[in-house]
Amino acid sequence: MSFDRVFIGIAGMIGAGKSTLATALGEHMGIDVYYEPVEDNEYLEDFYRDTARYAFQTQIYLLNRRFQQHQEIIWKGRSAVQDRTIYEDSVFAKMLVGIGLMDERDYRTYQALFNHMSNFMCRPNVIVYLDVSAERSMERINMRDRGVESGITLEYLEGLNRAYEEFIAHISKSVPVIRVDYDRFVSVEQMAEVIQREYLDANFLRKVTGFDPSR
Repeated sequence: MSFDRVFIGIAGMIGAGKSTLATALGEHMGIDVYYEPVEDNEYLEDFYRDTARYAFQTQIYLLNRRFQQHQEIIWKGRSAVQDRTIYEDSVFAKMLVGIGLMDERDYRTYQALFNHMSNFMCRPNVIVYLDVSAERSMERINMRDRGVESGITLEYLEGLNRAYEEFIAHISKSVPVIRVDYDRFVSVEQMAEVIQREYLDANFLRKVTGFDPSR
């Protein structure tokens, strides 16, 4: 089945399963997939080693890379799914300043840049939010055992989870949000099918807060 310029964003905590779902949606729906820049992120290791020192540089790096992806999606004019949206970058920045790991001055500079860039952004047709607790996020981080993530603390993830809840409550006023408990699904393919069905049935004129996979 073909889709005419559908732009799907996958949102969620670290380790929520965004990349896995993005891959499955890309294959299931036959659309382009854009992944979060992790492997080639030259700031990430320093960020987790000394977050307060490298918070601003890392956030600017990620914002730049995500904006590049975002513009490519717009320019190509094809259906796409993006593993973590550019709007989530501000979630991390807000959380970092909230827990004292980013300077207020740096945050104001970051926010001003983000606001200017937002004039050239195109909002997704829908955001799929993978609802994962801080504790579950920590479990998954430990399971995948990425060296650069070894310094992540539960306190950091709890702050991030609170910031995500605020983000979803805010963005759902302007972008339809599908909120998914990832652990309820037997397989990622099943989730892709349900998301596709919701797109066809609802056309994203309403907010979807949950799923009955048996429907």
